[in-house]
Amino acid sequence: MRQRWLSRRAVLLHVALLVWLPGCLLAFWWQVHRAFSGNTLSYLYSAEWPAFAVIGVWGWWALVHTDPEQVGRRAQERLRRVPAVATPAPPAGSATAPVRRREDEDEALTAYNDRLAELAAKGPRSWRTR
Repeated sequence: MRQRWLSRRAVLLHVALLVWLPGCLLAFWWQVHRAFSGNTLSYLYSAEWPAFAVIGVWGWWALVHTDPEQVGRRAQERLRRVPAVATPAPPAGSATAPVRRREDEDEALTAYNDRLAELAAKGPRSWRTR
């Protein structure tokens, strides 16, 4: 429990919330005063800022109670369970786009495709798995 509320990540989230909420309240106050001064569009904006504050509190609560390692593990497990989908070969003589040969590619395009193939061979990666 203590790790959840006092970890470095949680403290940063608390600080973000402490900046977010007063900012939303200040914007709400400003828009209400503009609305009372005759700016009718500010009535809509003054209703949005409390909603943004509530969304911020909801996001803070969700992020504090989410374990990044567990989410990463669940995503990796889902990827392992999903079977690879094979794309069927087009029938012979069908009107498909012509297949480009590697010799016809530009050097930069070849290097780019090689890098993409290298990344695909390594598998998925996120900021959680370094």
